[in-house]
Amino acid sequence: MLFKRKKRTADIDRKGVSELVRALGKDRVLTEIEDRLCYSYDGTKQKAVPDIVIRPGTTSDVAATLKIANRHGIPVCSRGAGTGLSGGAVPLQGGIILDLKGMNRILSICPEDFTATVEPGVVTKYLQDEVAKYGLFYPPDPSSAAFSTVGGNVAECAGGITGLKYGVTRDYILALEIVLSDGSVIHTGRKTRRSVTGYDLTRLFVGSEGTLGIFTKITVKLIPEPEKIETLAAFFSERDDAIDAADLVIENSILPRTLEFMDHMSISAVRGYGGITLDEGVKALLLIDIDGTGENIKHDLPIVESACRKKNALKVKVAETGKERNAIWSVRRSISPALYTIASHKLNEDVCVPRSKIKELLQKIDTINEKQEIFVANFGHIGDGNIHVNIMYSDEPGQEEIAESVVQRVMEEVVELGGTISGEHGIGNRKSQFMELEISPQELSIMKKFKDFFDPKGIMNPGKLFPSSL
Repeated sequence: MLFKRKKRTADIDRKGVSELVRALGKDRVLTEIEDRLCYSYDGTKQKAVPDIVIRPGTTSDVAATLKIANRHGIPVCSRGAGTGLSGGAVPLQGGIILDLKGMNRILSICPEDFTATVEPGVVTKYLQDEVAKYGLFYPPDPSSAAFSTVGGNVAECAGGITGLKYGVTRDYILALEIVLSDGSVIHTGRKTRRSVTGYDLTRLFVGSEGTLGIFTKITVKLIPEPEKIETLAAFFSERDDAIDAADLVIENSILPRTLEFMDHMSISAVRGYGGITLDEGVKALLLIDIDGTGENIKHDLPIVESACRKKNALKVKVAETGKERNAIWSVRRSISPALYTIASHKLNEDVCVPRSKIKELLQKIDTINEKQEIFVANFGHIGDGNIHVNIMYSDEPGQEEIAESVVQRVMEEVVELGGTISGEHGIGNRKSQFMELEISPQELSIMKKFKDFFDPKGIMNPGKLFPSSL
């Protein structure tokens, strides 16, 4: 979808461009259409072309950009790797795209303090690999970790497969350097494991989707790398048996590093994809990692295997080598691309419900799609109730409208079950219309007051997070 602006009030005039070039240098200011098109989309495949692209190298560059943008009332949309799935990096109103990939240095790793400080453009997997050299672990692990950036993860409060045991990005952010809409620079939090001084501004900014300020330095909390990881896959002929098995694992006081679920449609998509073989009788799958010391795993692994077998697993396979572990996880990593073999379009929702409501949610989704006019594939982080509901549709007339109506009904059911419309992808513009299902008018008003305080001219990523009525 290509967004067309009704009028070009947001366009940067020659004076604005000249100011940016003088402040940053010509090499950091891109105005050619070929360059701007490269920054017109994100993982949602929506498109809106920015008027100008800025590639800052320092905090001062970001501050200078925002001072000029604020003076001229130019929208600013920040961007990391552009992997977001809610539209957060799409410049809906044109203006400036602030490409932060060039600010990609790890500034420090402090093993004695269990912290690292990075610039926002550092790729998440690179950070994980670098701290691992010190025997340390940065747990937030979105599926895009190999190419998404820490700054983008913080902006969206990304989650990932380790969320059940280790939490999400929010739980690992200790301190931030932030450039506000007027170009001023503030610092929130401390590089300490504890700090309760004043309001928690760090938490306010994590997950704010570029609507309040731009991160230029991020201090994260690290933990010791677990000594050992074991991986197993459990195959089921019934979806409910897999859900019951996941519950039984946790009821046995085992908290897996990962506890992932795939339903029949997801399995159908990956079957045969990239050489992956899965028996036709398999209708649901659990992928489980457990980690800890050798003694911990010696205790936990038989309990997990037993829980799966008690709930009628057709087969339980424990990876015996690193190669086998990678093969098991390749099944999970293949889902998103493989789904395009089923239909040419998909809407990837990341709803989250209390774990006790997962079975009920999937039953309700079955009911919503009982005529099976489109395909719906469900997979995700069953351990913490975060299910990715993928609504697949074709180019046939009316299919997109059906898909959108299914999304609406799924969101209503999720909120009715006590869940949330986004567990890790954020709101962006794709879900802003559903905010009022979950957030009361008073609570939305409070959020909007924060937005207006930090961004009185409304230049920070406009069109995101809030419903159009606000």
